[in-house]
Amino acid sequence: MHIIKATMDDLPAILQIYAEAREFMRRDGNPNQWKDKYPLVEIVKRDIDLGFSHLCVDNDEILAVFYFCIESDPTYAKIDGAWLNDEPYGVVHRIAVRRDVKGVGTFCLNWCLGLCDNLRIDTHEDNRPMRGLLKKLGFTYCGIIWVLDGTEERLAFQKVLRQESDLPSSS
Repeated sequence: MHIIKATMDDLPAILQIYAEAREFMRRDGNPNQWKDKYPLVEIVKRDIDLGFSHLCVDNDEILAVFYFCIESDPTYAKIDGAWLNDEPYGVVHRIAVRRDVKGVGTFCLNWCLGLCDNLRIDTHEDNRPMRGLLKKLGFTYCGIIWVLDGTEERLAFQKVLRQESDLPSSS
């Protein structure tokens, strides 16, 4: 497996993976996280145009799609709880994995951690598979954030690979 940046040529496959993920979530007791055909085509195209849409590929087959960027995410500015730190961080959004392959979510999140040792992610309370993956990978639950329009809450998680105490002292 390896990670590549998505291109507009990948759009049909990406939209298919998102459609399958929405259907899986509905069947698995999570009908509200990606309702109304989220992520919309316009969002997916913007992610690709910005260079933040990534694909996990194996033998030329797309296994997963996700948004990854090192940025200050406005939805993470306010949290009912506390982040582990206020250092620059990477963000993962809109991760969707084909259901017929195992270990892909772990591979994608570990790839992100390899680029940024301070990673934030959020998910719907009903998304048991994602919450289980985040727990397995050692992410810490930090509190509740709200989507940009303030209408829906999400559970927020963070993982930091290197703590300030791990840094050499400046004495």
